[in-house]
Amino acid sequence: MTRRILIADDSGSIRQMLGFVLTQAGFEVMSAQDGQDALSKAPDFNPHLVITDLNMPNINGIELVKKLRGIASFRFIPILVLTTEGQEEMKQAGKAAGATGWLVKPFQPEKLLAVVNKVLPN
Repeated sequence: MTRRILIADDSGSIRQMLGFVLTQAGFEVMSAQDGQDALSKAPDFNPHLVITDLNMPNINGIELVKKLRGIASFRFIPILVLTTEGQEEMKQAGKAAGATGWLVKPFQPEKLLAVVNKVLPN
């Protein structure tokens, strides 16, 4: 079974890089350009993991996490926040919203895959 990952990031180059790394590792990837786009694609795509940027237009990463956690089928899906923000209070806000983990940009592909494999159930 191919595991599906939904990426939400307003940067096209970040979406491409993440998509490339994750596809190469054998994951099926769907991209969304912001939180609103991710929310509309998530139910049909039914991802095993969501990776979201923090700062995006329309719906930001924290709001996306909260909204996804409000949907029964997304209550226990791992959600990783990928951002340039490393401050402790932002991490706390992410955790409070229900984020599973935090990755700081720029990311290293092997580190990203290690975290993805750690949070995804086999």
